Amino acid sequence: MTQAHKQKLTFEEYLTYEDDTDNRYELIDGELVTLPPESGPNNFIANYLLFTLASSGFIPLRLIRTHMCEIQVPILREGDAANRYPDLVVLRPEHILLTATRLTITQTMPPPQLVVEVVSPGRVGRDRDYISKRAQYAARGIPEYWIVDPQEEIVAVLRLESGEYVEVGVFQGEQALISPAFPQLNLTAQQVLEGEF
Repeated sequence: MTQAHKQKLTFEEYLTYEDDTDNRYELIDGELVTLPPESGPNNFIANYLLFTLASSGFIPLRLIRTHMCEIQVPILREGDAANRYPDLVVLRPEHILLTATRLTITQTMPPPQLVVEVVSPGRVGRDRDYISKRAQYAARGIPEYWIVDPQEEIVAVLRLESGEYVEVGVFQGEQALISPAFPQLNLTAQQVLEGEF
C-alpha cells in the first residue's frame, strides 16, 4: 500500500478529493492509502456470486455491486480505515438514488443488506476480514456478512444480533448456505468457492 496524498483529510474532504485516476483509496488516520488491484481468484468468486444472485431472480442486478461500492464505517481501533470496499455488496432499493452521484454509502444512509469479503492469502488479509472488517460492519449495522475463505475452503455466514455478528453457520463442500437475509438462496459452499453451477 502506498500513501497517495500527504495532507490529512476529513471524510467529508475525502468525498470531494479528485486526482484524475481510477485508484481506490482507504482513508486511514486522515491519509489516503491506495488499494491494490484484486487478485484473479477473489475477483472470480465475487463475479460468480454477482451472476448467481442476479440470475436467481430474487435480487435485482442493479442492487448488486462488486469491488467498487464504498461503505463508510466507524473507526473502532487505531489504524482502522474509515471506508471499505467489500468484494460484493447487496444494496437496498433506496441506495439507487442515494448513490446516483457517487457509489459511497455514508453513515447517514441505511446500511446495505449484505456484504461479502473473500479472504486474501496471508495474515494481514485474514485479520482484516475476520477481525477489523467484521467489527466495523457490525458497528455499521449491516445485517449479514459472509466471509468466503478459499484457503480454508469455507464460507462463514454471520447475522447481526444485538450489535454483534453471530455465526449462522460455517459451510464447506456440498453444505447448502443458510442466509437469513435471503432464505430462498440455493447455493453450496463448493459452488461459491469453485464457481460451479
